[in-house]
Amino acid sequence: MLTARAAVLLDAGADPQLTDVQLREPVGDEVLVRIDAVGICHTDISVAARFRKVPMVFGHEGAGTVVAAGPQAQRRVGESVVLTFASCGGCPHCASDQPAYCDHATDLNMRGGRRDESSALRLDGAPITAGFFGQSSFATHAIARSRSAVTVPESIDPALAAPLGCSVQTGVGAVLNVLTPEPVDPFVVFGAGAVGLSAVMAARIAGCRTIVAVDPVEQRRTLATELGATATIDPATTDVAAEVVELTGGAGAAVDTTARPDVIAAAVAALRTRGSLALVGLGALTAELPVALIMGKGLAVRGVVEGDSEPQTFIPRLADLHRHGELPLDKLVTTYPFDDFDRAWGAAKAGEVVKPVLVTGA
Repeated sequence: MLTARAAVLLDAGADPQLTDVQLREPVGDEVLVRIDAVGICHTDISVAARFRKVPMVFGHEGAGTVVAAGPQAQRRVGESVVLTFASCGGCPHCASDQPAYCDHATDLNMRGGRRDESSALRLDGAPITAGFFGQSSFATHAIARSRSAVTVPESIDPALAAPLGCSVQTGVGAVLNVLTPEPVDPFVVFGAGAVGLSAVMAARIAGCRTIVAVDPVEQRRTLATELGATATIDPATTDVAAEVVELTGGAGAAVDTTARPDVIAAAVAALRTRGSLALVGLGALTAELPVALIMGKGLAVRGVVEGDSEPQTFIPRLADLHRHGELPLDKLVTTYPFDDFDRAWGAAKAGEVVKPVLVTGA
């Protein structure tokens, strides 16, 4: 057993607290990863707020170094890896390189593992719920299957590599893998957090000549401009759909990161004929949509999970885009020492920073 430090949700409805946990050795195709950095994502916060199977360890944007490997592991000790979502590898979607839609995705990513001897984590010697997104990386060490561990160059800063596992992969993938806009297609993103700003950068990479970012926070609108937005809109001061149409003639492609029904309705209304909207956010479970408008204008409204990516190929592509200056991830990331988890968690909940990343040993 290895003793590690982890942020553990001890009481339902509370915030995670740093405490010592124990990890068993990796088995099968698992690897044990020393976590060098881990991002805090809105999904961690929203799921933790309603999770009841406590104790539980969250965290799903881990980056670090493999320090031990099971006998069937596909990663070697010493490799630098980014941890990403889990998938079974055997269902029809996994077999067709669509692991984000794995038939077992909910069980593998959102529910946590069994609280028996198969659990990777123990608290005071007793097995606890773990395996959030196949990793539970709010810890100094984490266990994941090889499918969730993606090899990246050692040269990339772990604090910048960590968000590639979810938020950057989601935002960039929604644009480059799903919407695939042409340069003449006006692009609009609703919500300029880490996912939305990643989508802005992806639209610039795609060559879109008109890129609009919608967000109520001035600093995030300013950052969107630095990253490639040609215009920004404050939704608190204007009719967003009307403003988008006035600026662009209607969006050819759009991404909603907010999962708010009112924002989704505005996004649909802002689309031009035959325009497409990608929904990538977790929030409201239902939203009313103008069916007559969608049908009459031939609009496409598409749910997107993890950017429709195949992580083993897409995350290295993202790392390469960063290396060539196309994804300036440093503009998104604010680092915190791992021991300052409470401060970083609070900043994430309050939206004070775009992408808080915990760095072990800082």
